Amino acid sequence: MAVVPLRPCRATGRLLPLLCCGARSRGASLSPGVPGRLTQRRYKKDVLPSPEGPVPSVTITEIRQYLRAKGIPFHDGYSCLHTPSLFTTSREDQPPAASAPYTLFIDKTTGSFLCTATLAEGTWQDFQANVELQHRGAPPDSLEEAEEDTRQAREDARCIWERALPLCDLLDKDETNETKAMFGINRVTNATLKRFGVRYLRTAKSLVFPWFSPRDATLKGLKLLRVEKKEDTIVYVEETLPRFDSYYNLFGLPLIGCRDTELVLTGWELDALALHQATGVASLALPRGATCLPPALLPYLEQFKRITLWLGEDLRSWQAAKLFARKLSLKRCSLVRPGNLQPRPLEALNQGMDLTKILRAALPASHKSIVSFRQLREEVFGELANSEQVAGVKWMRFPELNKLLKGHRRGELTVFTGPTGSGKTTFISEYALDLCMQGVCTLWGSFEISNIRLAKIMLTQFATQRLDDKLELYDEWADRFEDLPLYFMTFHGQQNIKAVIDTMQHAVYMYDITHVVVDNLQFMMGYEHLSVDRLAAQDYIVGAFRKFATDNTCHITLVIHPRKEDDEKELQTASIFGSAKASQEADNVLILQDRKLVSGPGKRYLQVSKNRFDGDVGVFPLDFSKTSLTFSNKNKAKLKKVKEEKAPSATKAPSATKAPEGSSGASKKP
Repeated sequence: MAVVPLRPCRATGRLLPLLCCGARSRGASLSPGVPGRLTQRRYKKDVLPSPEGPVPSVTITEIRQYLRAKGIPFHDGYSCLHTPSLFTTSREDQPPAASAPYTLFIDKTTGSFLCTATLAEGTWQDFQANVELQHRGAPPDSLEEAEEDTRQAREDARCIWERALPLCDLLDKDETNETKAMFGINRVTNATLKRFGVRYLRTAKSLVFPWFSPRDATLKGLKLLRVEKKEDTIVYVEETLPRFDSYYNLFGLPLIGCRDTELVLTGWELDALALHQATGVASLALPRGATCLPPALLPYLEQFKRITLWLGEDLRSWQAAKLFARKLSLKRCSLVRPGNLQPRPLEALNQGMDLTKILRAALPASHKSIVSFRQLREEVFGELANSEQVAGVKWMRFPELNKLLKGHRRGELTVFTGPTGSGKTTFISEYALDLCMQGVCTLWGSFEISNIRLAKIMLTQFATQRLDDKLELYDEWADRFEDLPLYFMTFHGQQNIKAVIDTMQHAVYMYDITHVVVDNLQFMMGYEHLSVDRLAAQDYIVGAFRKFATDNTCHITLVIHPRKEDDEKELQTASIFGSAKASQEADNVLILQDRKLVSGPGKRYLQVSKNRFDGDVGVFPLDFSKTSLTFSNKNKAKLKKVKEEKAPSATKAPSATKAPEGSSGASKKP
């Protein structure tokens, strides 16, 4: 029986409703979730009026100037500025003294703050409001009560925790051994499990990982991990209380001492157990694995002078580690490169490997410069040894697209075009939804249609059925849809490109976005570009998106309308509106062709006219379902690979018959 080696499968769970006592809280499955607010104590915002627009951004220079002006001492950390807490000082009319403990952390990028002593947290505007209150001699603003969902989730977590037992307390030794074998933790000792507080819930056959408050060690939530067998593979299913978007447990944090200066960050609780047991080094597990590192967790990592990221053994974990290292400060981070000789920590422990040796071989996250191939050698070897993973995330709904593009890769720019009314937005919605369902954190910028309408389309595609006349199913599907790592920009209509780029930058930092969809480019060319050449303006915008994708290792899908052409002619790469820069900068060019027929609806198919990754180009038919608003054909699509210089005929749609034997080789670009 093969064991899934990469990372825990984020499958939808249905167990918690059966385990929780009392009313059902919104604890949820660990499908890749939408990062939300911390379930911590929150300060009211009555002091400042709620802004109509987005919260104004703040620079690190402005933060420093404000702190100096108010006489608040601070010093620089890796990701945050450290100051004494406003909420623990004895004199309400005095600024914090320099001798007070520096327990308040201000994020250098967003200005958000967290006091680790009181768990008070909020935005930069909240911080300023409380400083002004203090200078007027008033106490800090009152605390909001915890939300009902949060209180109920904690109560449910407490009920489950009390019913679970430490593995060493199971009376049947055979049951203990079978349980350890089921989770692959035979070599993890009972002492290690007890030290980390891991328990076992017999009724659910699940391991239980607690989330204790770093302030007073009270139980805030928990994670359940169980094993399911599917054919010849083992799938790990995780569920959390509270729901995934509010679960911020750095597993192992209560064991960290104030003098610890080295840390290993893992993507799985079982890996943290294995690492700590084998090396004795402080080890923490991120709550969302390689999916996201929420900025709200950064203050708890400030004390460490060296952080090693060992998130898994696949390429996605490696890419995530490099992305997280930017947040944590590259100069203190090292990365364990995945490979056969360096599997994930639990697997390494089970194979009897020397985990200390692997940690010592970790690569620094930053290099001042590349002076020779020697520094790139391991990276090149990694790409050659993991060619399938290098190709990117595969589409589940569009297998024929995988045969051409091979996958969805970070750091690329995809240009997508199609005739007016052909269904560009509907197609690109399903295209992005497919990836989002596989854990690709996605940001949507819909400037042409409202977010409500777009969300309705995506929810219909997600459920593969219309919910208009099945409203009793709405909450079930909406709960599942809410757990996806999906975000929307609030822009609509013409926008300034700088505002859009700033918003994208913020989303990448806050939510680790790896795919941005912009629909469409023409709405970036607002009134501020009326006085300049429109082609030059478009070239500037395309260049800005290209630079953003490269600098942030983020894939951008850019929708561009075509030129006005004869309806009888099929679109080509040259049909994209504007100069040739868009197609030149793009790594991939996708064209939604709509062949108009006199006798009925048009025949639609997708054409890949540029593929920088390996040069494969071609077309395949799309079968639109009006009921589910999907283009993914459940029947096997028939792919036709073509040479780039021989585009589909203007008088005949591509044949739906299978290509002749021996003609399966794809043409490559020179």
